[in-house]
Amino acid sequence: MNNISLQPLVKVGQHNIALIFADYLQSINIEAKTETIDGEFIVYCDSDKIDQAKDEFEQFIAQPYHEKYQQAAWQHGQVNEVTQHTPSLLTSFKKQFLAHAGIVTLVIFSACWLVFIASMLGWGNSLFHALQFYPHFSMSSFLSEPLRILGPAIFHFSWLHIVFNTMWWWQLGGNIENKLGAKTLLLIFVFSAIVSNVGQYLVSGPNFGGLSGVVYALVGYVWWMQWLRPQVGLTITKPIVGILLLWMMLGFAELLPVNMANTAHLLGLVSGCLLAWLTTLQLAQNNR
Repeated sequence: MNNISLQPLVKVGQHNIALIFADYLQSINIEAKTETIDGEFIVYCDSDKIDQAKDEFEQFIAQPYHEKYQQAAWQHGQVNEVTQHTPSLLTSFKKQFLAHAGIVTLVIFSACWLVFIASMLGWGNSLFHALQFYPHFSMSSFLSEPLRILGPAIFHFSWLHIVFNTMWWWQLGGNIENKLGAKTLLLIFVFSAIVSNVGQYLVSGPNFGGLSGVVYALVGYVWWMQWLRPQVGLTITKPIVGILLLWMMLGFAELLPVNMANTAHLLGLVSGCLLAWLTTLQLAQNNR
């Protein structure tokens, strides 16, 4: 590669983002490389194709983890020298984790893990009773302790339970918050938690917990938004939707080795689909 023919195109804060984009440019026959200067990563490209590269970057930065960019990274990626400016694996992970998640995503994620860790350290019973759904649900009980209607969503019973739920919360919730804002994600959380918690209480009583009703709402929301308004950029693959729907059906059939809040899952899914439909109507009205 002739360095004389290259000129700076863009400066980014994440090493992997710079590498993926440079690899993609090479996959479409635009010479490119990355350099690290003062802890930031600069992508250089063929000066004769700088305008095309700029257009490609605008598309790339909207969806940097799209399959076509990942594929280019696998096909054209090369081993890069690790320098003192190259961030550690932990630093890169933290940057990616925080970049994907907004304030609502992080607050709910942190609350779930703080409660879970505290419960593992011996405060499980007291925390469960503090967050448990109303033993006798009524308007007076709601008015006296309004947060209990959301409380069960924060409490988890096992490592598998919390890892599964918070992983999907971070992934899907982070996407929604980045695309549509914190208010939209907060609305989905509050609405789906209330709907799924009340429904589960009516079916099985107050002894349940977990974020899975909300997670199914996120699945339904992204699934329907992808169908109703694809230009928003929310995506979820059909195999993932299929697996989660199968998991829910196996729970209703009582074929799983663990107890499942099946009603919460179903009502969460329905509430997410409903909110996606309402969001689509609102966006359509705003664009008139």
